[in-house]
Amino acid sequence: MNNKLYHDYASEYSEAIKQNIYNALFERPSLQAMLPDIKGKTVLDLGCASGEHSKHLASKGAYVTAVDISQAMIDLIQKQNQSSLKAYAQDISKGLPNEQDKSFDVVISGLTIHYIKDLNPLFSDISRVLKQNGQFIFSTHHPVIDFKSSVSGNYFEKELITEEWDVIGKPVEVSFYRRPLTELFSAITQAGLCVTALNEGMPQKEIQKLNPATYKRLTTKPNFLFIECTKK
Repeated sequence: MNNKLYHDYASEYSEAIKQNIYNALFERPSLQAMLPDIKGKTVLDLGCASGEHSKHLASKGAYVTAVDISQAMIDLIQKQNQSSLKAYAQDISKGLPNEQDKSFDVVISGLTIHYIKDLNPLFSDISRVLKQNGQFIFSTHHPVIDFKSSVSGNYFEKELITEEWDVIGKPVEVSFYRRPLTELFSAITQAGLCVTALNEGMPQKEIQKLNPATYKRLTTKPNFLFIECTKK
């Protein structure tokens, strides 16, 4: 899905998420807390954006391959010149044709899969490129919070939702798919993956100082979902 926020405003988005609440102080620490010891491991970062997760992985000694649909985002990553990190543009909704079977110890994906209409081609290829007992760890929108934006009023219907997000200091229209948990878990199991951990994130205490109202909301209502799957 070609959202302008990640293409036309790549540089602005990259700067905004370095220190912001939802990405820097909620999503990234919550997802990274689920990672195993990755030193010396091969890790695939799907929907890498400007590479904040990828930089963390590389700093921990992982050999990282970062993939994003936006060439503008990939250009930002490649300017970092990290020898243990390679990056390229690819529409992951069509799978991972550039990656070999059983080549990764860990696959991560931060806040990306809700932009993909059909998860089955991607999840099937994630299972293919994972080594035995490899892990797929991802975050996505919580279906309970997304249902508030439903047009149909039918929780079990997949819907394309369009909203205006103020991430970069001005509103930008963003579209994503809302889906029920049943569909998400069906894609996981059909790919031969087994859910081994699930949580709903842990907001950092720093948020309370920056924005008490947001901290209260994130600690009392669902927002993101974090899932770990294992290739058996």
